[in-house]
Amino acid sequence: MNSIMQAALNGFGRQDEANALIRLRDQLVSRGVNSELRDNNSALMVHRAEPGLPVWVFVGYGGAYYSWQNAEKRHPVSDVEGAANVLAEYVAK
Repeated sequence: MNSIMQAALNGFGRQDEANALIRLRDQLVSRGVNSELRDNNSALMVHRAEPGLPVWVFVGYGGAYYSWQNAEKRHPVSDVEGAANVLAEYVAK
């Protein structure tokens, strides 16, 4: 495979990750959790209800999981509603 084709394929994987973060952001916003996409949709910044540092969420593990807290916390990308519930509870602490 030539380098142009490889670069195109690498971009498709990133688009899937970006779409997963967009879906998660939409679910969080519907729950009243302030979150915003950052860095070309490669990360989601989730704000806490109380003053404090935001939580950064990424898609990792080959696109299979949302991860945060230095990848100590994770939730399957296939369960976006569950991930939004877990994150909403996590930032409410």
